[in-house]
Amino acid sequence: MIPKESLDDLGASNRLALQSAEGYSDHNILMKRGLQPPDSHHLSAAQGWLGLGNHTEANAELEKIALTLRTHPSVLATRLEIYAHAKRWNMAAEIAAALVKVQPKEPMAWITLAYATRRKLGGGIPQAKEVLTPAQKRFPKVWLIPYNLACYECVLGNMGQAKLRLAEAFTLAQNQKCFDEYKLMALEDPDLEPLWGYLDELEI
Repeated sequence: MIPKESLDDLGASNRLALQSAEGYSDHNILMKRGLQPPDSHHLSAAQGWLGLGNHTEANAELEKIALTLRTHPSVLATRLEIYAHAKRWNMAAEIAAALVKVQPKEPMAWITLAYATRRKLGGGIPQAKEVLTPAQKRFPKVWLIPYNLACYECVLGNMGQAKLRLAEAFTLAQNQKCFDEYKLMALEDPDLEPLWGYLDELEI
């Protein structure tokens, strides 16, 4: 899970979805994915420190993991969270890009890459949009992707496209029986502020 102060444009529901998608805190999953003690213990400790908001100690724990396992997806995901805490967006984008390569079928890897790309030096919303647009074709049932694309279009002033993307996202949310929750999240999203009036009337 990447912290709220860092993933402000994803929102609480998305951060929970990210944590669920990664699933690296479960001991059995760690074992299945190739991490065993003491490396799995160092990873758990790093995640614990992140939960306490201490990215320095979290990084120190990751440094104890064997070099041959530093590119393990769960280690990369935790490293990404550390860089997000530290707001080192260039490094975060590099790690997210590595995650996309090792887990191309994991939608959250693409979403976090777009997030870091938006904030890195030389990045921005157009570049983040370039990441998520092809991802939407790969993952047509993941509501987070059209939702974030709607945020990008809204910030860029493309209100027509923003409404279309929101409609796609909310249709998917309704199919997953969580429309009300995600609508509330959108009404608290500063990226979508110009459309709050539209959102307040939106019914799918």
